[in-house]
Amino acid sequence: MSFFGFGQSADIDIVLNDAETRKKAEHRSEDGRKDKYFLFYDGETVSGKVNVTLKYPGKRLEHNGIKIEFIGQIEMYYDRGNHHEFVSLVKDLARPGELTQSQTFDFEFTHVEKPYESYTGQNVKLRYFLRATVGRRLNDISKELDLVVHTLSTYPELNSSIKMEVGIEDCLHIEFEYNKSKYHLKDVIVGKIYFLLVRIKIKHMEIDIIKRETTGTGPNVYHENDTIAKYEIMDGAPVRGESIPIRLFLAGYELTPTMRDINKKFSVRYYLNLVLIDEEERRYFKQQEITLWRKGDIVRKSMSHQAAIASQRFEGFSAMPSAGKKRFYFHFET
Repeated sequence: MSFFGFGQSADIDIVLNDAETRKKAEHRSEDGRKDKYFLFYDGETVSGKVNVTLKYPGKRLEHNGIKIEFIGQIEMYYDRGNHHEFVSLVKDLARPGELTQSQTFDFEFTHVEKPYESYTGQNVKLRYFLRATVGRRLNDISKELDLVVHTLSTYPELNSSIKMEVGIEDCLHIEFEYNKSKYHLKDVIVGKIYFLLVRIKIKHMEIDIIKRETTGTGPNVYHENDTIAKYEIMDGAPVRGESIPIRLFLAGYELTPTMRDINKKFSVRYYLNLVLIDEEERRYFKQQEITLWRKGDIVRKSMSHQAAIASQRFEGFSAMPSAGKKRFYFHFET
C-alpha cells in the first residue's frame, strides 16, 4: 500500500499500432502553438498498446483495474468545469488485482464514429483523445494521447455562383460575382467586380475573409470575429464601366471547414467581406457567407463510404437554392 506518494508507482505509455505509418496533421493548441498529431477520419479503427512500466522493479502495484477510453469532447472556455462528451468508449484491460512486473495490454476500438472535426477556437475546443488509467485507492495513474480528426466531404452537387448588386442610392452602384459559393480548403476564389455608377471618391478597396465563431445558446451567445485574410483589390479611384478581376488562393491561410451547430454547442462560419474606403475615410462593406469543406488529398477506396457519410452530415450542400442576382445596399461605417 502507498501513502503520500511513497511506494510503488508506474509510468503509462500509449502506442498506436500504425504509429510509424500513420499520417500526422498540424493542429493549433489552446496556447497558440502548432503541434503535429496522429490523423484519423470518421469510421477508422483506433488500436494499439498500453505499456505500464513499474518504477521500482520487485515491488508490486495494487490497482482497482486498468482501462483505456476513447473520448470526443467539447470544452467551453467560459465553463471549463463541464466537459460535453459526444463520444465515450471504454475497454477494460485488467481486472482489479496487482502487477508484479511491467506489462503491455492490447486494445482496439473498431470503426469508431468521429462525427466532427477537431477544432481549437477563441472560446471553444473540440478534441479527441485516448486516456489510459490505472485505478488506485488514493490517486489514479493516467496518461492521455491527443488525436486529430479531419472530416472529408465530397464535391457538392449544387455549387452556384454568387451574383450581387450593392451600392449607395444615386452615389455608388457595384455588381460583383464570385464563381461559386462553396470552396474546398485549397481552392481559389475567382470573381469580378463591375463599377456601374461611381459618384463618390473611392481610394481603396479590399476583400477580407472573416471567420465567425458562435458559442452558447439563447441569451448566452458569444460571437468572435477573426479576420483571416485581407486581399487588396484596388488602390485608387475607379471609373464607371471599369471591371476588376479577383483571384484569391485559400491554401495559404489557416482555415477549417464550415461547422454548423456542432452538437448544439457552437458554429464556425466564413464570410467574404467587401470593403470600400473613400477619401474621407468612411468605410462601406458588404458580407456574403461562403461554405468551406475539406477535400481528401488522396481519394482512397476505403474512404469513399466515410466521405459519403461526412457529406451527409455537412449541412448546406444540397439544401441551398441556386443563387440568382440580388440587390443589396452597403453597410456604412464612419
